[in-house]
Amino acid sequence: MPWYALYTKSRQEKKVADRLLQIGIEAYCPLIIQDRQWSDRKKRVEVPLLPSYVFVNIESQERELVFQVSGVVRFLYWLGQPAIIKDYEIEMIQKRLKDKITSYEIVGIQPGSLYEITSGPFIGQKGIVDKVDKNQITLVLEQLGVKIILHK
Repeated sequence: MPWYALYTKSRQEKKVADRLLQIGIEAYCPLIIQDRQWSDRKKRVEVPLLPSYVFVNIESQERELVFQVSGVVRFLYWLGQPAIIKDYEIEMIQKRLKDKITSYEIVGIQPGSLYEITSGPFIGQKGIVDKVDKNQITLVLEQLGVKIILHK
């Protein structure tokens, strides 16, 4: 069965993945742990690696079943067809998320240049540098159709 990418309502990724599992659809929402700052405290929270995206492993004729779950907006499309995510790409994300500490070095990178990620869940992926700040870089991963922010 192929994997497909679902676009969800904002901040609904974990709920959508849980509800899909409840109705018997294999779903995967890659999660990472981040430190979040509130006015009175810091806290470690689990957040989606790819905001607003959940992956589902279903047969093409069963695709309509996902719309039974509230929070699902649409499938991600590529060339007029629902985008198929290869098994090895899902496995790569799962494998890389086992790494707890990820660091990136941002040196001499200019917007518009090609950058290859050297560690973490997206290791080996290449993207176009969109923006460079003091401690982070915004990278466009065209294959996945997303922008990611890498922190130093």
